[in-house]
Amino acid sequence: MAELRSEEEQLEALKNWWKENGRSLMIGLVVAVSAVLGWQGWQSYTENQATQASWLYQNMLEAVASELDENPDPQVETILHLGDRLKSEHEKSTYAQYAALMLARVAVQQQQYDTALAELDWVVARAQEDDLKRLATLRKARVLLATDQLDQASNLLSDFEPGSFSVIYYELLGDIAFSKGDLDAAINAYDQALAVAGNAPTRPVLQMKRDDLGEEADS
Repeated sequence: MAELRSEEEQLEALKNWWKENGRSLMIGLVVAVSAVLGWQGWQSYTENQATQASWLYQNMLEAVASELDENPDPQVETILHLGDRLKSEHEKSTYAQYAALMLARVAVQQQQYDTALAELDWVVARAQEDDLKRLATLRKARVLLATDQLDQASNLLSDFEPGSFSVIYYELLGDIAFSKGDLDAAINAYDQALAVAGNAPTRPVLQMKRDDLGEEADS
């Protein structure tokens, strides 16, 4: 009887403990399980998002390659569609920022310069990588130069740190100076571009620009 009473007392104690602590224990367990499942779900979501963004960007690159090799008109529509999807569905991804660079190129080809500038501003505002910001800024300056907004182009590059884009930067400074009629500044900028160009593919064009200016300055 003593053993039976002891078991009954233990059972009663367990019931009382459950009444006092069972609810908080279950809540804690649910929270812990939800956290694990939530983290796994978030990882799965981000992986799926990255995969989808990569797929869209790959298709965009293929459309660009086809545009260069074949009839461009249908491919331009595809590029615009895929680029807009990347920007709207994956705004924070690097894929979307590179897509915006391509959209800017298409806009320049179609002489839609305001659209090109807007795309490049979109990249500058969102890019986390310094080189990507630099590239978008240089391309914006090139568009401003193409539309004779010379002062705006100069101001954009006034405090610019070119980083790995020194050749493009100095060449662009030379182009802007030449368009303004400042031959001395243009010569100086082209000389600096040549000094850092090494064996860059653009070196022959740079040399041609510099040689042309030298002949003109001497005349």
